[in-house]
Amino acid sequence: MRVRDVAARFARFTGRTLRAEWHGIVVDPVRQLARRGLSGLVLAFVAAFGVIFFHEVAQRPAGAAAVRILGGVQADLPLWLTLLRTPVSLYVPALDLPVWAGITQLFLAFALAELTLGRGRTLFISYATTLAGTLTVRVMIAIGPGWWGLGLPSEAGRILDTGPSAAVVGLFTYLSVVRRAPVVFFLTGGSMVVESVVRPNLAGREHLIAVAAAIVLALFHGRGPGWLPGRAALLDRWRRAPAPAPAPAPAGAPAGPYPHHRPHRPRRHPALPGANARDSS
Repeated sequence: MRVRDVAARFARFTGRTLRAEWHGIVVDPVRQLARRGLSGLVLAFVAAFGVIFFHEVAQRPAGAAAVRILGGVQADLPLWLTLLRTPVSLYVPALDLPVWAGITQLFLAFALAELTLGRGRTLFISYATTLAGTLTVRVMIAIGPGWWGLGLPSEAGRILDTGPSAAVVGLFTYLSVVRRAPVVFFLTGGSMVVESVVRPNLAGREHLIAVAAAIVLALFHGRGPGWLPGRAALLDRWRRAPAPAPAPAPAGAPAGPYPHHRPHRPRRHPALPGANARDSS
């Protein structure tokens, strides 16, 4: 009887979790899409078309050199150049991976994030997770080989960055933590852990760093009114701000809405000569 009760409770818990995840990851974004229309997918379309554009340009030798100059990020580059190229690197796909599968994942990640989190937060999470992986790899190379496997040799500094894949992993991980979606989490963050164990490489490390950064950022989601407020929150805060108190009137000034306005008094005309005499007569 106890085993049956435990199994029933576990089944109910699993059903509630999956139903909540379905509503948080699928139903709510679809409702937002029906309400906002295609304007809610601007970032998804821009990211997908950007990857397609850079992929087509890179098919030619001159185009590949231009793409590498604009968005090729390596750990041996100066830091200012890395920061300058990182936003463009979000649209530069890895040439040794199937581009259409990556575009599908990229479009889905940005679409769900934009419909769920908003445009500003989506851009922030995608850039922050990508930059976290890029900068941490620089620290690992500076440490050098050793350090319980954390350090990297200097040759790793010549390997190209992950491109949009770190942003995709970061967005999916952030959404899964915020929306309490364990299935999505294990399909994204868990798969990155398995990949880094089975095939340890630089991209796997950057993906793990992106997952960790997304988890940390998701833990601060909604903590306090001042953490990365969106445009609606700023407008609401501005509308609810109390109006400034009027300046106190100077001593002796008449009260009223216009301090310098004197109250109207009827004008008295002087009595005409002989008026009293006629009145008395």
